[in-house]
Amino acid sequence: MWSLVFLGAGIFAVLVVLAFLARYLRLWLQSYASSAGIGLFDLVAMSFKKVNPTVIVRSKIMAVQAGLGDASGITRQSLEAHYLAGGRVPLVVQALIAANKAKMTELDYKLATAIDLAGRNVREAVQTTVYPKVIDCPGPTSGRDSLDSVAKDGIQLKVRARVTVRTNLNQLIGGATEETIIARVGEGIVSAIGSADKHSDVLENPDRISKTVLARRLDSNTAFEIVSIDIADIDVGGNIGARLQADQAEADTRVARANAEGRRAMAAAQEQEMVAGIEEKRAELVAAEAEVPKAIADSLNGGRLGIIDYYKLRNLQADTEMRKSIATAGPVSAAVDAAS
Repeated sequence: MWSLVFLGAGIFAVLVVLAFLARYLRLWLQSYASSAGIGLFDLVAMSFKKVNPTVIVRSKIMAVQAGLGDASGITRQSLEAHYLAGGRVPLVVQALIAANKAKMTELDYKLATAIDLAGRNVREAVQTTVYPKVIDCPGPTSGRDSLDSVAKDGIQLKVRARVTVRTNLNQLIGGATEETIIARVGEGIVSAIGSADKHSDVLENPDRISKTVLARRLDSNTAFEIVSIDIADIDVGGNIGARLQADQAEADTRVARANAEGRRAMAAAQEQEMVAGIEEKRAELVAAEAEVPKAIADSLNGGRLGIIDYYKLRNLQADTEMRKSIATAGPVSAAVDAAS
């Protein structure tokens, strides 16, 4: 029985050793052969730290083979710390290797890990720094084909531009993205066209737009550095100034027409008021004339008016009515009466 126990323990020990060798010996041999400096016990300790030893060993080997050793900050401890922080260790090492080959001194291990933990693709940032990126303005997601602006002479211009940028690694953390660049460049182009006296000046020298926009330092506080702004296409639109003037003239006409209609209505109201006043005065006159016979009768009864005076008054009234009828009959009737 004891023989069987010792035999089982030996077999178990052999299996443990074989599993250990299968998991760590190959990585240790790779590290040893490439002078990565990661020992066998370091590999075992990584498993207890919940660190993938394969990722660390291969990343360290890449750095050493590219000439980036512990002096550049790429140590086993720093790689493990970045892995435990949730970083993408191989991506950071590849970015540092590319920056070293391109002789970019501004990117070190600390900055690379910070960019990676901030959620940016540090390898793509290095590639954009070496090989500048071209951004279309307006952007493809804006739903517009061109940037429209109107010169001082009222002519509309439609512009499409291409902005060449490269990554500013020092401002990549916290810097604005491509959308900000597109918005700022679009604003600068619209302002440059709007400040031109004639649209023909812009057509003759499209580079004046690029110079004006570049002079404003639109890449400040962004993750990119603008290399150049090129006008890809420029077209002439409609005469917006003339259209606006026509719309304004039509609006002024409607306002003047409304004001004239208001004055006409006011004049008609005043006329009606005057007609009503005339009728009121005429009624008062009729009422006063109705009192005249009564006053004459009272004067006759009181002896204040004699019969002779009354007939004279009647003759005067008849003469007045005859003259009034002759005056209102017209020139033809007056001539006939005169002839008769």
